[in-house]
Amino acid sequence: MGSIFAVVNQKGGVGKTTTALNLAADLALQGKKVLLVDADPQASATSGVGVEKGTFSKSIFEVLVDGDPIAESVVKSELVQGLDVVPSAWQLAGAEVEMAGLPEREFLLKKSLQQVAPLYDFIIIDGPPSLGLITINVLAAANALIIPVQCEYYALEGITMLMEVIERVKAGVNPDLEIGLVVMTMHDERVILSRSVISEVRSVFGDRVARTVIPRNVRLSEAPSHGKPIALYDRRSRGAMAYYELAREVATIGKR
Repeated sequence: MGSIFAVVNQKGGVGKTTTALNLAADLALQGKKVLLVDADPQASATSGVGVEKGTFSKSIFEVLVDGDPIAESVVKSELVQGLDVVPSAWQLAGAEVEMAGLPEREFLLKKSLQQVAPLYDFIIIDGPPSLGLITINVLAAANALIIPVQCEYYALEGITMLMEVIERVKAGVNPDLEIGLVVMTMHDERVILSRSVISEVRSVFGDRVARTVIPRNVRLSEAPSHGKPIALYDRRSRGAMAYYELAREVATIGKR
């Protein structure tokens, strides 16, 4: 059974979805069999790897709310060999209301993924930018977390609440959950503050902070609008090279 990584941060604009979709694509490009699960109602990871709205009949919504087999929602990427996608859709925005009355509501995603996990080397879940029931499902299903943290002044404050939720999940529903990597994103090496934030985060999380730092890069911002991961949009860009190296780090964690 492959490693299941959840990319989570309730704070928006930190590069969460960018990290999830590019990690999934790069791991596949490096020869791994990968499933990208888009659990964010905004569905940006879905469109960011070229899966267009209207090209699939079922999404993660039907898996969580209706209990449909997750295999029925899997879409093969036409861009990246070895990459499969469980797409998201706008209906997911209201899913938590319907999930609330379901039995074992915290484990809906975990039970679904158990059906297909043996088929993949890695499962990457893009969690929603919130701390609700869908995020609890994501945390309950994962082996380890990848936490993107923007290189800004309030970086540590932004993940304090997330860490509290993680501890509650470990105590209640997933005692084996661990932090795989904290990934520093949107780094501008010209800004002293950006460098000092990385140093501060490393002092808190130690070797759980990824060696690879994701730079602030225009090409990274452009790629999703073209429906491509950065490796296919501009493989020579600084952003593409950084995510390639980050994928190698994640692959190493998966072998632990």
